[in-house]
Amino acid sequence: MRDITENNINRDLNYDEPITMDTVLSRERKAIPGRFEGKAAVVTGGTSGIGLSIVEELLKEGCKVGFTGRNEKTGQTAIDHLEGMGLSGFIFIQADMHKEEDCHKAVDKTYEAFGRIDYLVNNAFPFTNAARDFTTEEWMESFEGGLLAYARMMSFVSPYMIEVGGGAIVNVSSISGHIAQGSWIYNSMKGGVGMLSKSAAMDFARDNIRVNLMSPAHVWTRQTMRHFLKDGQSNEEARNFVKFNTKGYMLNRGGEPVECAAATLFLLSDDASYITGSEFMVDGGFIACGSQGSFDLIDVRKREYNIDPPIKPNFHEKG
Repeated sequence: MRDITENNINRDLNYDEPITMDTVLSRERKAIPGRFEGKAAVVTGGTSGIGLSIVEELLKEGCKVGFTGRNEKTGQTAIDHLEGMGLSGFIFIQADMHKEEDCHKAVDKTYEAFGRIDYLVNNAFPFTNAARDFTTEEWMESFEGGLLAYARMMSFVSPYMIEVGGGAIVNVSSISGHIAQGSWIYNSMKGGVGMLSKSAAMDFARDNIRVNLMSPAHVWTRQTMRHFLKDGQSNEEARNFVKFNTKGYMLNRGGEPVECAAATLFLLSDDASYITGSEFMVDGGFIACGSQGSFDLIDVRKREYNIDPPIKPNFHEKG
């Protein structure tokens, strides 16, 4: 008899074969041709991962894109990737979002290249995983390159959006803005992105500029995959790492950059014309599970994915 779990696209597809980038990243989306024709966007941190996927999908739908990155070599790799796909209508701007002058440069260079700016995607954001042993430098690194950079970019890009009658902004945040994970700095800064975005949405509403958040959970990118692609690691170790990063998710897996891009493009598009000051959770159901989710999902995994769970704690047993 055919195993009914084979019909579930979120089952454990990649655990019985060698774990590689290709087995983890497998999803594609169907572009909507011409949806952003005649428009132009700025995407920060667009040389890899979620940012590069957003750039790629925007270009497929006719948008002109100026995207930033700090590293020239990584930027050239992104250029080669996009050109290899036959995509055009973009410029790479080497810029460090910690620097106010580079934020100006990203906006101005995009406007000079395309004569307009309709969209902004704030994606570049430092990851600083520090708790009580933090340094002032670590706080300032995250603040200046993350929260303050987001604010600067929105402020600097708004006159160009007003010039064309309005626009849309998507700030990439995280589930880390909603739950405590032990990182004083990253969690605090991502929480700040939420309130910054809502405040900006209120301020820009009169200018016909919408501001929303796209907040992922665990997403497989070059950064997150480095843990199981490193030399000398066995496939069993890689498999265990991938499995560990599916815990607590209704959909039983980590996300992919293209899924974040799809949500971002929707929020930028006219289909989201009555959506502002809102947050789209691209998290596989993680936040909805709540603190009980990791236990309840044991039953879900057994029932829906045919995975044998460990022994479930009995919270109703009398001690």
